[in-house]
Amino acid sequence: MYVDFGRPTWIWRRLGTALRVDRRTALVCGVLTAAVLVLGVLTLGTGSISLTPAQVLTALTDPGSDRRARLVVMDWRLPRLLFALVCGAALAISGALFQSLTKNPLGSPDIIGFSSGSYAGASVVMLLLGTANYLAIATGSLIGGAATALVVYLLAYRHGLHPFRLIIVGIAVGAGLSSLTSMLLLSVSPQQAMLAATWAAGSLSGLGFEQLGPTIAVFLVLLICSTATVRPLTQLELGDDAAVALGVRANRARLAGTVVGVALTALVTAAVGPIAFVALAAPQIAQRLTRSSTTLRIVPAALTGALVLVAADFAAQRVELPVGVVTVCVGGAYLAWLLARQYATRR
Repeated sequence: MYVDFGRPTWIWRRLGTALRVDRRTALVCGVLTAAVLVLGVLTLGTGSISLTPAQVLTALTDPGSDRRARLVVMDWRLPRLLFALVCGAALAISGALFQSLTKNPLGSPDIIGFSSGSYAGASVVMLLLGTANYLAIATGSLIGGAATALVVYLLAYRHGLHPFRLIIVGIAVGAGLSSLTSMLLLSVSPQQAMLAATWAAGSLSGLGFEQLGPTIAVFLVLLICSTATVRPLTQLELGDDAAVALGVRANRARLAGTVVGVALTALVTAAVGPIAFVALAAPQIAQRLTRSSTTLRIVPAALTGALVLVAADFAAQRVELPVGVVTVCVGGAYLAWLLARQYATRR
C-alpha cells in the first residue's frame, strides 16, 4: 500500500519493520557532513605551521608518517576541531529545543538568558573562589545554568508555562545576571578580571583530549535525552489541546525539554566559555535547508551547528581572534536581519 507523506520519502523495510526517511533531509545531512569534513581538513592545516590537505590526511591515517605533522595534527589541532564539532552540535540542539518550546525563532538559550546563568556560575568560581581548575569551572557553569533555568521556570509558570512569558522572564533574568557578572569583574583585581574576560570571549584554544573525553560522554547522554523529547515537543507545537488529546503531558514535556536544553548550553559554556548566536542561527538555517515545518530536527540542526562553529573557528584562526568574537560579529548581523524579517512579515 502506498502512503503519500506529502514529501519525497525513502522507506527501508527489514525484518518486519519500516524506517521512513525524508529524502531532502537525508540529502541535506549528506551535504552538511561532507562540508564539515572538508572544512575540518582545512582547519587542521591552518595555523603557524601550515599543512596541505594531503599532509593532513596522511597524518590522520598513517601512523608512520612525518612525526612533526602528526604532532601538529593529532595532538595540537584535532582536539580543537572535535571540540568545535561537539560544541556546535550541542548549541544547535539546545537552540532547536528552546525555539520549539517557545514557538519563536528568537527563543534560543543565549537570548533567553540561560547562557548568562552558566557564565555567572563559572565567574563565581573563578572570581570568588579564585580557581581556574577546569572541573571547578565546569561544575560552576552547570550549577549556574540549572539554577537560572529553575528561577526562570518558577517565575514564568502561571497555570502552565506560556512560551512568550518564558522569553520575557528569561531576558529579564539574563540581564540581571549579566549585571551581577559585571559587578564581580569590577570588584576583583585586574589579573582576575582579565582571566574571566578572556574565558568569557569563548575560545577553543588550549583544550586537549583530557577535557574532550568527559565532554563527549556527557554530550552523548544529553543527545539521547534530546531525541526522547522530540515527539512530545513537536506535538506541542500544534497547541496544548491537540497535544494533550494525543496523550502528551504538556508541562512535563516542557520541563524535560528545558532541562536538556539548559544542560547542553551549560556543557558548552563549561568547556569553552559562552559562545553566542550559534544556538540562535543553526536551527533556523537547518529548517530552511530542509524546508521543514519545525526547527526540531535534531540531526540537521546538529550538523548545521557543527559546520557553523567549525567555519567560525577557521575564520578565527585566520584573524587570530577567539571564536566567540567571530560568532558575535556574524550572529549580530544575523539577529538584526531576523528581527527585520519578523517585523516585515507581521505588517
